[in-house]
Amino acid sequence: MSRIAKQPIALPSGVAVTVNAGTVAVKGAKGELRREIPAAIKVVQEGGEVQVRLEDESGLYHAMSGTVRALLKNMVTGVSKGFERKLTLVGVGYRAQVQGKALNLTLGFSHPVNYPIPEGIAIETPSQTEIVVKGIDKQKVGQVAAEIRAYRPPEPYKGKGVRYADEQVVLKEAKKK
Repeated sequence: MSRIAKQPIALPSGVAVTVNAGTVAVKGAKGELRREIPAAIKVVQEGGEVQVRLEDESGLYHAMSGTVRALLKNMVTGVSKGFERKLTLVGVGYRAQVQGKALNLTLGFSHPVNYPIPEGIAIETPSQTEIVVKGIDKQKVGQVAAEIRAYRPPEPYKGKGVRYADEQVVLKEAKKK
């Protein structure tokens, strides 16, 4: 078993884990998440902790045990605290606003970009140049943020575009005569 998989996952108060045949459900204050796990990996709840154990010590399941433990940890964190990703718009005239179930982006194209907000995700725009993507599923939050950034990734000469709030864009030097 991997070193990561040997570490127990502490359950905060208000979080319940249910293990059925091949499925783990985690329920907390912010919602509920379900995930299927391989048959050779067992999830055991003991007191206020959850442990991942192996029934088959083959190479594939040995590696999968650490992945399953990391996914379960993210599920517990998601239903208790939630996840968020911040994006910033850099460029003259670049704007974002939420209207109903869609995010309207003005990114310098000849047309506005409308991004439909998926189920289970909340998007906020504290200012016209900031976007905050929130949700309980870490993978889904990251995927939505990546799809929004893909409309206009930061370009290397002026740095204009949609970027993550903590992203550093290295600017290239312009061509000299």
